[in-house]
Order: sequence, then C-alpha cells, then structure tokens
Amino acid sequence: MKASQNGPASPAPQPSNKARPPRTTKRILLTLLALLSGLALCGVLVVVFALAMAYPNLPALDTLTDYRPKMPLRIFTADNVLIGEFGEERRTLVHFKDIPDVMKKAVLAIEDDRYYEHGGIDYLGILRAALHNATGGARQGASTITQQVARNFFLSSEQTLKRKAYEALLAYKIEKNLSKDQILEVYMNQIYLGQRAFGFASAAQIYFGKDLKDISIAEAAMLAGLPKAPSAYNPVVNPKRARQRQQYILLRMHDLGYITDAQYAQAKGEDLKIKTDSTAFGVHAEYVAEMARQLVYEQFKEDTYTRGLNVFTTITKVDQDAAYLALRRGVMEYERRHPYRGPEKYVDLGGSKGDADEAIESELAEHPDSDDIVAAVVLAASPQQVRAVLASGEEIAISGPGLAFAREWLSPKASETRRIRRGAVIRVSQDGGSAWTITQLPDVESAFVAVDPGDGAIQALVGGFDFNRSKFNHVTQAWRQPGSSFKPFIYSAALERGLSPATLINDAPISFDAGSTGGQAWEPKNYDNQYEGPMTMRRGLMKSKNMISIRILNKIGARYGQEYATRFGFDPDKNPPYLTLALGAGATNPLQMAGAYSVFANGGYRINPYLISKVTDADGKVLSEARPERAGVEANRVIDERNAWLMDSMLRDVAHHGTAAKAGLVLKRPDIAGKTGTTNDSMDAWFAGYQPHLVGIAWIGYDTPRNLGNKETGGGLALPIWIGFMQQALKTEPVAERPVPAGLVLVGDEYYYAENPPGTGVQSLDVGIPAPAEQKQRDAVRNELF
Repeated sequence: MKASQNGPASPAPQPSNKARPPRTTKRILLTLLALLSGLALCGVLVVVFALAMAYPNLPALDTLTDYRPKMPLRIFTADNVLIGEFGEERRTLVHFKDIPDVMKKAVLAIEDDRYYEHGGIDYLGILRAALHNATGGARQGASTITQQVARNFFLSSEQTLKRKAYEALLAYKIEKNLSKDQILEVYMNQIYLGQRAFGFASAAQIYFGKDLKDISIAEAAMLAGLPKAPSAYNPVVNPKRARQRQQYILLRMHDLGYITDAQYAQAKGEDLKIKTDSTAFGVHAEYVAEMARQLVYEQFKEDTYTRGLNVFTTITKVDQDAAYLALRRGVMEYERRHPYRGPEKYVDLGGSKGDADEAIESELAEHPDSDDIVAAVVLAASPQQVRAVLASGEEIAISGPGLAFAREWLSPKASETRRIRRGAVIRVSQDGGSAWTITQLPDVESAFVAVDPGDGAIQALVGGFDFNRSKFNHVTQAWRQPGSSFKPFIYSAALERGLSPATLINDAPISFDAGSTGGQAWEPKNYDNQYEGPMTMRRGLMKSKNMISIRILNKIGARYGQEYATRFGFDPDKNPPYLTLALGAGATNPLQMAGAYSVFANGGYRINPYLISKVTDADGKVLSEARPERAGVEANRVIDERNAWLMDSMLRDVAHHGTAAKAGLVLKRPDIAGKTGTTNDSMDAWFAGYQPHLVGIAWIGYDTPRNLGNKETGGGLALPIWIGFMQQALKTEPVAERPVPAGLVLVGDEYYYAENPPGTGVQSLDVGIPAPAEQKQRDAVRNELF
C-alpha cells in the first residue's frame, strides 16, 4: 500500500504572525533610548569629571575672605565733615550691620529676591528666565548675587559657556566659605555704581550727599537700579531712565511685601534732589583738601590713593564757611566799585531754535558757574531789560537795579565788540534775593587764613576766590610785600633797644642816599602826604606813619631789624636789611604772617601753623598724629612777655582808634587788635589781626601785581573780609582779659619796662627837626635867597 509506505501525511502550514513589526519598532526605540541615556550619562559623567577636575583649580577666595578693597584718600574737617576724596575708586567701606534694611531690600528686590533661599545658583530663576526669553520678551538674566560677586572678583564679563561654568563653580565655592550676610556685604561694597562710585555708601554720598544710613526708600530704589547698567540708569546723566527703573524697583519691593502700601505711595511720589556736581562737598575747603593731599602723599607715596587713609584736618566747618563767604563778599564788593569789563564771549544764535539751543548748551559748558555767580547767554537786550538763559534751561529777566552795574554796556552807542546783546555770555547772581543782577567774575585774587595762636592749628583757609578757576594757593604760595602790616615787628624790635610807646618821634620828611637803601636814593612819603611833626611811637603805629617807622629802623639798625624779624618766622633772604624793610618791602605769605602775629596774640611764643591733626587707616588705627609746638612752653618763647603785651596794647589802639577803627566799631570787642597793610602803589592790601585765641590774615591783590586803585587800602579791602569772618567766629567767644605782666610800670597813662622808666632809654628821635610848616617857610626863604 502506497499510503503506508510513504508514512503519515504532513500537517497543514500555519498562517504568518502579523504582531512582529510592532515588537521590532519597540525594540528599536528602546535601543535608541538606551543609547541616548548612555550618551547623556557619559556626558554628565564627563561634565562632572571636568568640574571635579576644575574645582581644585579655582582661584583662592582670599580676596573675599580677607576683603581689602581699594579705598580712596579721604579728607575731613576737625568735626568730621568730608571735604575731599582722592583715588580711582571712590568707596566707603560699610559693614553689613550698618547697611540700612531698606537698602538691602531694594537690592534684593531687583537683583536676587530668592537670595536667602538658593545655594548660589537659582535654578528656579534660570527656568523662569529661560521661559521668559523663549516667549520673546525682553531678555532676562538669572545670575544670582553670589554669581555676580564671583564674576566681579575673578572672571571677565564674556558670554561663554566656559565662563558660565566657572562662575557657577565659584558661586558654589563662595557659598561654602562665606555666610549669606558676608557675601551680600562684599557685593554692596564692591559693585560699581557710576560716577567713580564703588559700593552703595559711596554712591549715597555722591548722588544724594547723604550717609547711607540716612537715605529714604525712594533714594534706596534709585541706587538699587544702578548695578545693572550704571551709565544707562545714572540719575545725573539719564534722569528719565533712572526714574523709570526706580519706579519698577519700588513696585517690586511692594509686591514682595518689603514696603507697605503707604510707604510705596510716598516713595513713588518723592521728589529726589540729585547732586549734579559729584565732586562737591558740604563745605568749600578745596584748597585745604589739596594741601592735605600733598602733605599725605609726601609720607605715604602711591599708597595714599588705595589704602583708605582718613586725614583729619584742624579746620572746622563753621569757621571755614565763614571764611569762604567773607572772602567772596569782600572780593565782589571790590568788583562793584570798579567798571564792568563787558561780556566774556559771544555766541552765534542764528539759524533754527534747535541750533541756537545746542550752541547755548555747548558754550555754557565752557563757562562753569562759580558758586552763586552763574553764566548765562543773552537772548534779548535793551537798556530797560535783559532776557537770558541759564545752563539749566531756565530763562530769566533782569531789569531795574539789576542792570545798574552794566548799564553803560547796554547802550546802542556802546562798542559792538563789548556791548551786551543777543548771544553775549554774561554773569548773573541773585545776591540772596529773588531778583537777578548782572555781575562779573573778578580778576583780582584774595586769600584768608585763621590760626589758633595757642598751638598753630589752622581753623580756616581759603587760598583764592575759586579753586576751579585757579588752584594756586595764595595762602602758602603767594609771596607778596606785606607793606605796613610788617611795621609791628619793627616796633617790637625797638622796644628791645630802649624805645617805649611814649618815645617821641618826628613825623617829618626824610631822605636817604643809595647806600642806606641798597639801591637808589630814597625820599619816602607818608601814604596821605600829610606830616604832623613829633608824636609818640604808639600814635605813629596807630596812624601808620611811614616816617615814624623809618626813623625807628634807622635808629635800631636795619640789620638788627632783619635779625629780630626772624624770631617771628620771617625769612631773612626775603627781607633784606635795608631801611625799606620799615615799610614792609620784603616778602611774606599769609600763612607766615599768621604765625608771626600769633606771637603777639599768645604772649610771645613761636608756634608753627599746621593743618593735619591725625591720619588713620581704613580701620581707624592712628598712623600719624600732630605734635605741635605750644604757647606757654618757655622753650618756645621768642620775645619778652612784656614786649608782647605792649605790642598788643598798641595794636588794640590801631583796631579801635587807628587805621582799622572800623573793626572796633563793628565787632564792639575790646580784645581785638591788628594792623592794616597797603604796599607801594596800592598793589597789595592786607589786614593782620587777632583776638587772643584766634589770628586772622586777609590779603587782596592781582596775581600779576598792579595798582588796585588809588583810594584802595588794606583798611578798605582786606579789613572787611577779616571783620566778616570774625563776626561769625567770635560770636560765642567770651572777651579775653590780658593781665599786665610783671616787669612793667605804669607812669601816667603809659606803660614802660621797669628797667627803662621815663627819663631813661630813648626819649625821642629827630624831634629837633623843624615841623613841616616851619620847614616849608624856611625853604621858601632859602629859595628867595638862592
């Protein structure tokens, strides 16, 4: 049988499985996922390995853990008012506990509101910024304050992944080594905020003229807007953009619950007073600050500007303000007595209004204001009214008395090159009132210095009319003839040569040959050309008679007079031993004169004026301190106490009955004394005076010596400055009594040295010479005969 031979029949074939393709796709996807996961893991491992390798190579944090930023040199008054700051980085280091809470909150609100919640990197912030940037909004960053500290101290600002990675690692390292408060303290002291200000304490002073502890919420918000872009949000340069950012920060502070609804409303509407001159300080002491800087640099060299030195001067704010105002007032009074010189320049105001405005702005930038003397460009001018515009854009009108000073130059007949017309650059001031007046910047210069005669501490110093116009310090650098203000030192020398205040000396003409003067033959004259015949030495000083001084020096010897003057600090080489020395024909400066007059004020002791009381480092450690010579120490005595008392007595007569009688009339104090000084041809005007506890020296003159005016004298020019200062400085000072020293005897109404009573010593000089009227008659007879 075939069937059995071939075996059983084969089973029927099964249909194919349709589910295989899905299983294959799944396997492929799983394989790809595993591959990508592996690659990602490898990537993470590589990154972690790279970061692990990079971490040990990160820079040390010494500059943070031992934070010592560059600190500028700061100059202060004796009563701690900042008057000067020198250095590339203007910074005031302030500790965390001293930073006001409102300033911290303003910074956190805009820079890093989750600062105390993250560990240096704000992942939520990064995600938020990424989503915001992906939606096309204004680009946001997500750097934390810690990352900014890392970048500012150790990295550049380049936008690369490598820099970002290092920034993140450094932020992590910083957070592990410093507390949150320490990091925030460093940030708020280090960050640049424009106008050369580093840190918020310095910025508060520069933008608002305030200590950081005194700023308002609105001011804190304005400062907090600066770190992002100091130039773009600078309230001085871009006030509109700065205010917009400030308003946004206030809103953030409100939304975060940092300020209440009432605080937000008040801060939002607060009108901020921004300091437009970031170099201005609370007191005009520019010459003092520059003097102090030079003195400190001599000692500390380049460390002067980075070590954070604090220099405390001897001046006080109230005295410095009084000196500054008195000097400015005195100089401007002189200017008003002399002719108006015309506009400083002319500007072409043709073309469109926009072109004219641009020309005005450009020109006024070249004519900076001098305190209350403001530059303006004339828009229209007539003899009745002048309209002008200031640098601020304010338009002003000047009329009536305000035109009086320059009326001659408003006439149509005035020269076209000097007339006040459209486009003229003029000076105006308000003189304490609301009405504007045409004025001018002075050509003349002036100086004032006040010293404590007890130890030489300088109480006030103004080296010129305007430091920004001329940095030449006339107190220390202007060597000028002292004129009659030098006479007291000749009189003092005479007391040691047997003369007394009662010695009779002839006020009559005298002449000398070239050998006596060191030059040519000399026929000196009294200032007023009036001669009164014999008078006492006391009266001769009181009336500043030249003939009296000359006869005194001729009697005691010019060489002795020169040597004696060195006791007061005068340089012998600047005061040659000729008879012209009797009229102050040598050279001195106001500071030297202050030291010299201190000898009369303190009873006969030589002191050396000094400016710096101490220098400290940034931590307050005293690095150097003044050890001045003091009155009362016998080793410092240079003239007899009796001599000083008699000279004080005679100089008091000058201040009450003589050429400086105005001082006594105005101040109404019996304890003031001094001497006027007017040089030959009225080129220099002085007043040197004192009260027993304060010496003041005032000077006026041109830098290139020339006549101040035929009727201008020390009593009319320099004395008003001295009086103006002393009115304020002596306001609370009690009248000083000066006891008569032992060794003086009173005979009649005059005092004498006990060893030279009346009838001894030099009783008279040249009294036998005929009086002027008698001599004139004799000369007339001689002329007829010969």
